[in-house]
Amino acid sequence: MALAGGWAALLRPARALSARATQGLRSLSTLVLAEHKGGALQPNTLHTLSAARALGGPVTVLVAGHGIGPVAEAAAKAEGVASVLTADDPCLAHGLAEPAAGLLAAVEQRRGFSHVLAPSSTFGRNVLPRAAALLDVQAVADVLEIRDPDTFVRPIYAGNALATVKALGQGPRLLTVRPTAFAAAPASGGSAQVEAVSADELLAAQQAAGSSEWVAEDVRKSDRPELGQARVVVSGGRALKSAENFTTMLGALADQLGAAVGASRAAVDAGYAPNDLQVGQTGKVVAPDLYIAVGISGAIQHVAGMSSSKVIVAINSDGDAPIFQIADYGLCGDLFKLLPELEAELAKAKQ
Repeated sequence: MALAGGWAALLRPARALSARATQGLRSLSTLVLAEHKGGALQPNTLHTLSAARALGGPVTVLVAGHGIGPVAEAAAKAEGVASVLTADDPCLAHGLAEPAAGLLAAVEQRRGFSHVLAPSSTFGRNVLPRAAALLDVQAVADVLEIRDPDTFVRPIYAGNALATVKALGQGPRLLTVRPTAFAAAPASGGSAQVEAVSADELLAAQQAAGSSEWVAEDVRKSDRPELGQARVVVSGGRALKSAENFTTMLGALADQLGAAVGASRAAVDAGYAPNDLQVGQTGKVVAPDLYIAVGISGAIQHVAGMSSSKVIVAINSDGDAPIFQIADYGLCGDLFKLLPELEAELAKAKQ
């Protein structure tokens, strides 16, 4: 399957290649777009760094935002980082895709990296394809394995098959990397130099923002670990029957295990859980040490988001549910009886 020089060339009008493209790829060098939140570097950036190091060549991290000093310092300490670029401007404060993509494209055009990587998260999947369009190349999404600088493995058909794709043509390779497929790079041991992007690069971000404007956000604060980074995840499906049951019953089990709470698409569509808790192909991809699926049938799109979990426990009243085909342990029965029994046994074990 040919990507970067195939489909895109058929779909767009012919035009002169840029000077950057006609020169071909330079020697290997990788730019990683950092994801951060609340002044802290997100762990999925460390996983992306491992993918970047697998490519070979120096690795540069781009930290974009406002008031990002602590994030830049954390990125500079990560093992394997050669340098850190910072872009500090109010237009980048909330991670809007338009200015971030404009900045990313400008940095690539000015500095000529052979590869540009971002985590395959909501943030990365929002920014990188836009930057690829600005650079006139085809992005490769959800990379699981790097075979060589031009050849990558990614899932297709909701994770039921793996495709080996080769990026053809000129220009940089832009990839979103599935964090669960790569070990996290050590967060310490590095001492990279930190420098600010040029005024022209920052201007590109400001201009790309256009009419995009940050309005507000609705943040739900929780003492539970973040879904994408949790070691234990408890997910519920439509079989919980109501939002109240989802919150109380699933929440109680999650609190006992110190787990994050997830949801199937059916539970989200039914209004039992907010969209940011959805696990699956159209939600978040998780790979915890323990994944407990409560009242989830095991639809393909959900399995695509959690099948990499180390241990999977399924609780379902339907013994023929597809979820049992991938589960390491299964409890077949009424979840409204099994969950209280499981919670009671966990309470005894803690005594």
